[in-house]
Amino acid sequence: MTQNDAAKAGRPQDWSFAEASAPARPSLEDVNSTIPVPKTGFWIRRLLAFAGPGYMVSVGYMDPGNWATDIAGGSKFGYALLSVILISNMMAILLQALAARLGIATGLDLAQACRANFSKPVNFCLWIACELAIIACDLAEVIGTAIALQLLFGLPLIAGALITALDAFLILLLMNKGFRFLEAFVVALLIVIAVCFAIQIAAAAPALSRVLAGFLPTPAIVTNPEMLYLAIGIIGATVMPHNLYLHSSIVQTRAYERNETGRRQAVRWATVDSTIALMLALFVNAAILIVAAAAFHHTGRTDVAEIGEAYTLLSPVLGLGIASTLFAVALLASGLNSTVTATLAGQIVMEGFLRLTIPPWARRLLTRALAILPVIIVTLLYGESGTARLLVLSQVVLSMQLPFAVIPLVWFVSDKKQMGALAISRPLLIVAALVAALIVALNVKLLFDTIAGAL
Repeated sequence: MTQNDAAKAGRPQDWSFAEASAPARPSLEDVNSTIPVPKTGFWIRRLLAFAGPGYMVSVGYMDPGNWATDIAGGSKFGYALLSVILISNMMAILLQALAARLGIATGLDLAQACRANFSKPVNFCLWIACELAIIACDLAEVIGTAIALQLLFGLPLIAGALITALDAFLILLLMNKGFRFLEAFVVALLIVIAVCFAIQIAAAAPALSRVLAGFLPTPAIVTNPEMLYLAIGIIGATVMPHNLYLHSSIVQTRAYERNETGRRQAVRWATVDSTIALMLALFVNAAILIVAAAAFHHTGRTDVAEIGEAYTLLSPVLGLGIASTLFAVALLASGLNSTVTATLAGQIVMEGFLRLTIPPWARRLLTRALAILPVIIVTLLYGESGTARLLVLSQVVLSMQLPFAVIPLVWFVSDKKQMGALAISRPLLIVAALVAALIVALNVKLLFDTIAGAL
């Protein structure tokens, strides 16, 4: 009997470990293969059936952790770092397509695949690293949501951080209604974010020629140490490790045929879904930088680096009364959206590595409590300015975990014994390995630079 069956029968959902020798349960068992996929009809029907996981994954690429680096990059260097956002987004598209391929081809999420292939000590280390990354990601979401509540309603940061604990019940409500409701909630908030920034770009009226030129890499990105540091920060904040675990699982919610033909089609449509969704993430991240460049850099305010400062200056600089409000609304939507994906990722990681099943609300409250406490302590000790440094620290922790997700993923999808006919080709493997090596190298440099700067 599954956990869902027990709930329906009126029995409590106890925390439990599966036997080490027991076969792995389907990832997110209660919603696995629950969304129908039409076998006939127009291609648009199949695309719509697969639409959803990519948008949930895209949330991690535009969460509050990205905002600080994008704002700082735009205000300091104008449009020059748009090329870095574009490159990092292309990397994300590739890695997320590989994660979806792994889940579809093997029927395992990334955490389950690690458990099946690595020793207990290695898996324990990977699990600890991933949990730290999820807590760090949740920390950024708590800070972002608390700042948004402060900007919109004047709430103290501590009160805003405590309020974020209530989202556990929102997620539980949406999950009880079905996975499609959860996806619809995420997409609705993504639309809010995109509309808010579209209005701000229109108000900023950036020069199109300068924006397009910004998407072309320049040597200054490498030769200018300060620009290189921000570029590394943008890449480090963009590619989120927990998204790889998440995508390899939620793509399996689709009821595609579990044979070679069905899996090939599922890989194709899942890749299209995530690519389209990540192009939306590209628009949002680019929009944050473009607005910062137009509003601050080209008006001589090149030192704007914090979210609160950007909020204060936007309306006066752009001459649009609601610009700052739109900025805060988008930040709130970003924080709320990110909590959904962090919760699911946490559940996937815990069940995949440990086969430990706990109620989603308990998992959510536990993770959120671990994120709220640092925010409260830092705010009490250092004031609101301390949360900005805490936000940067959360991105460094995420950077530390990234290699432990990317390297196993690339290895698994290239292994024909596990992937069968869906193993990636040698040229694609070379590209994926280069992307992984570049991301790892840049994140290691970011880590060392951050440590050196703190000493």
